[in-house]
Amino acid sequence: MPHFAPVRVRGGRYQLHRLVRHRRRAVAAGLAVTAAALVAAGPQQGAGARDAERARGHPVTGPAGQRRGPELVSAPVRIADAATVRLLRPGDRVDVVVAGDAGGDARVVARGVRVTRVPEPLSEAAGSGALVVLAVPRATAPRLVGAGATAQLAVTVC
Repeated sequence: MPHFAPVRVRGGRYQLHRLVRHRRRAVAAGLAVTAAALVAAGPQQGAGARDAERARGHPVTGPAGQRRGPELVSAPVRIADAATVRLLRPGDRVDVVVAGDAGGDARVVARGVRVTRVPEPLSEAAGSGALVVLAVPRATAPRLVGAGATAQLAVTVC
């Protein structure tokens, strides 16, 4: 058997060293691979809006298929009848009604809003109704507070 010189594979052993020497290329290649992985794992065409939201990193608060409601804010309002407010507990749902003048029409300002807090009534303010804090949509809050400033408010329990 004849004598053969050792077989050397060109560059196989030194590829890692070459990548380290050319750092810009290595970083660019790493970024390209990362971008490709993120695109592949992102929302697919035809996926629901909820899945697309989850893929963008937004928290999912409810079960799938459930729509988010409007943003809620706390609105403190003074109800004319303090005895009615004593019946309320946090978590109750109420309709807020603007009481019209004597013989005037009443209108509903907020429907199905949640009671979040019923503060203790102050003894000196006993004749002016009682305060209740409601969780209402942001668009409803100005109308509700404005109506409470100009007229008397009442609630009906839902």
